[in-house]
This record gives sequence, C-alpha cells and structure tokens, in this order.
Amino acid sequence: MEHKLQHNTPRNTKTNALKFIVLLGVVSLLADITYEGARSINGPYLAVLGASATTVGFVAGFGELVGYGLRIISGYITDRIGRYWVITLFGYSLNMIAVPALALAGRWEIAAFLMIMERVGKAIRTPARDAMLSHATKEIGRGKGFGLHEAMDQIGAVLGPLILAGVIHFKGGYRTGYITLLCPAILAICVLLAARFLYPQPRNLEVSLPELETKGFPKRFWIYLAAVAAIAAGYADFPLIAYHFQKNLVASPNWIPLFYAIAMGVDAVAALFFGYLFDRKGISVLIYSSLISMLFAPLVFLGNFSCALMGMVVWGIGMGAQESIMRAALAEMVPVNKRGAGYGIFNAGYGIFWFLGSAFMGILYDFSLMSLIVFSVLSQFASVPLLFWIRKTK
Repeated sequence: MEHKLQHNTPRNTKTNALKFIVLLGVVSLLADITYEGARSINGPYLAVLGASATTVGFVAGFGELVGYGLRIISGYITDRIGRYWVITLFGYSLNMIAVPALALAGRWEIAAFLMIMERVGKAIRTPARDAMLSHATKEIGRGKGFGLHEAMDQIGAVLGPLILAGVIHFKGGYRTGYITLLCPAILAICVLLAARFLYPQPRNLEVSLPELETKGFPKRFWIYLAAVAAIAAGYADFPLIAYHFQKNLVASPNWIPLFYAIAMGVDAVAALFFGYLFDRKGISVLIYSSLISMLFAPLVFLGNFSCALMGMVVWGIGMGAQESIMRAALAEMVPVNKRGAGYGIFNAGYGIFWFLGSAFMGILYDFSLMSLIVFSVLSQFASVPLLFWIRKTK
C-alpha cells in the first residue's frame, strides 16, 4: 500500500525527493519527444489520409477537450483507490503506444481515434503523477520541484518536433517519423518502471504531520481555480498564432515552427526561474508573470517579424510560469488525501477554459483583430484581483 509510512532522515528524504523529481522529469522529457513530435505532423498526416480541414480542427479540439475533461474522473479515482503508480503506468502506456501505432493507420478515422486515445492516456496519468510530484516537492521547495519538472518536460517539447523535422527531411514520409518515435516511447516506460521500483511509496517523500480527513475543498482553491481559468481563457493557442503568421506573412513557413521551438525553450528557462522565485515570494510571482504575459497578444497579432518574435518569447515566459507555479501553489491548498482530485479538477478547468478561450478568440479573429487582443488582455488581467485576494488569505 502506497500510504505506508517509513522512517527517513530529513537529509535522505530531500535527496530522494530530488532524485524522484528528476526521474519523472526524464519520463516527461521522453514522453514529450514522443507526443509533441507527433503533434507537429498530426494535421498534415490526417490531410494525407483524406481528412478535411474541418475534421483536422475537430480532432485536435475534441482531443484536447477530452484530454482535460477526463482528468476530473481520473483524479477522483486516484484518490478513491490510492494506486498512484497503477494509474500513472496505465496512462503513460496508452499515451505512448498510441503514437507509434499511427504509422499503421491506413484511414484517417483510425488515425483520429489513435490521436484522441493519446490525449485520453495523458488525461488518465496526469493527476496521479502530479499528486506524486507534490509529495516530493514539499522537501526541496514546491516552486523548484515543479519548475525543474516543467523545464525537463519542455526540453522534450523542443526536441520532439525538431527530431521529426529532421527525420522527414532526410527519410521522407510521415509513417517513418511515427515509427522513429517508438524509441523514446519505450524509453519513457522503462524509466517510469525504474522510478516505480525505486520509489514504490511516493507519499513517504513528504515529511509532515498527518492531516484530518476533510469534506470538499477550501474556498481558496475555488478562487484560485477561477483566477487560473481567466488566465487560460486569455491565452491564445499556438495554431491560431501560426495561422496569423502565415496569413499575414509575418514569418516565412520555415520560421513558424522555429518560433514555437523558441517559445518552448523560453518556457523551460522561465519554469526554473519562476519556480525558484515562488519558493521565496509565494503567489505574488504568479501576479507578476500574468502582468508580463498580457503583452504577448499585442506583440504577436499587431507586430512585424521582430515584435512577433518578442511576443513568442513573452508567450513562452507565461507558459513556463503557469506550468510550474500553478501546480506548486495548488499543492499548498489541497489536503493530502484529496491531491488527485484537486489536480484533476484544476487541470480540467484550466484545459476547458483554454479550449473555450482559444475557440472564442478564433471567432474574434475573423471579426476584429483588436477585439481579440482586448479580450486576451482583459481576461488575463481579471485574474490579478483574485490572486491578490488569495495572497492576503493564507
């Protein structure tokens, strides 16, 4: 049983916690190479198989919606049965198997199903994995721990599309690219199994007094979720940004994926930096990062090449802060016995509002570019008073 206690010295616990975070970081790095690499060619692959543009958009949007929405159920089940590793391993296995299997898809319907299954796998394993990480980050600092994990995750997000671009350039064919991703997929599962063997009881990494059973979540949690939802709704998804770059000739086609790679690299550095600051300054850091990230929309949608590049840097800064600080802050708000459900609800809310906001901004784009920018800025700014309230009610 994963909740069984064992005795460790504080120093040993801290060392083990760091090793555990690094191991899961390596898993995320390899996993991101796999599915972020695949996502960079999923659209063109569906088109080659005969899917329409409407179908490609629906599969991408529906996959994200399912991938985030199911996290509520996954998180609840995680807390009910307490089997973090079983759920994490099952989710990662589904996540990783679905990607190289795309090479065998002869019809767009089969490819679409596998793409959605990949998102389902991520939905299953994310709350359980984040709950395990929350135990380890207690000893080394919530911000540092989640920041380190996010940085390693984003290294994979940069490498995946670059590897696929190289494979397709030299070998030709999308199927070859998907088959190549079998290697990092297998390695990710192997490292995950090693982590399971070395740390069968992740909860023991958090040395703290036992908490009383509680009903529901505190008010701070729901206010925090509202703040995060406002930030997510105002954050444009990269496909819309790339569409703008292409339509308005802001950047040449070969520069657009490089813009994304640059943003992911900035994301990794920002995650480490803001995670470190969070351990010193607390939730105030998220307020600062939100004020910075508001600038991405006017820079990206109104500027020339140089401004657009700066906008993608700002976009990456916001992403890095969100992915590290948001998860770190949540660990301090949710009781230990409800971590899985807490992360499930949090991730689902974040993802659903990201999806709804991106869809709405897509509509605004066709109506008025300035209205899109105003919506993005005001939506993110709406989170600031809520975050101030959370800071004052510790």
